Amino acid sequence: MALVLDPTAQDLLFREARTANTFTDEPVTEEQVQAIYDLIKYAPTAFNQSPLRVVLVRSPEARERLVQHMAEGNQAKTSTAPLVAILAADNEFHEELPALFPHFPQAKDVFFSERAAREQAAGLNASLQAGYFILGIRAAGLAAGPMTGFDAAGVQKEFLDEDHTPLVVINIGKPGEDAWFPRGPRLDYDQVITTV
Repeated sequence: MALVLDPTAQDLLFREARTANTFTDEPVTEEQVQAIYDLIKYAPTAFNQSPLRVVLVRSPEARERLVQHMAEGNQAKTSTAPLVAILAADNEFHEELPALFPHFPQAKDVFFSERAAREQAAGLNASLQAGYFILGIRAAGLAAGPMTGFDAAGVQKEFLDEDHTPLVVINIGKPGEDAWFPRGPRLDYDQVITTV
């Protein structure tokens, strides 16, 4: 066997995991979110910049404000998921670099003094962390429903500020009835992997 990870864990994280479209009303606890974060905080990022920021949408008022910015096909599931997370890139992540990258604290000014460089780095590295966030949700025995169908400018204005770029909205919870669409096809190994 080429993989060390237990086959049951492989199934939980990858083979059997699906994007959920319906959820039960079982709440997602703060302890579950903390456990998810305690796993995903180790995601690799350049210079350990860790630019991902997460807004948990729990209150009915906040949920209503978010739903109005979701694409029509995403509104119903977002309004009924037990927990919704807005994942964003912090374009001012460089302010934390002296603490996060202590062996080269000058990286803040050497590489990230320009806003455009920060935005590019933050978007890429926070997206890597977002992938880990989804795996963390699965590791907690929950289902994730990640969506990019939303008005990014509206979500930014409503929940963030000009220094934070929304990347993805994720519905989180136990999968409900008819939660899954049929699994889509995947590319074959030789369509993706090239050896040179």
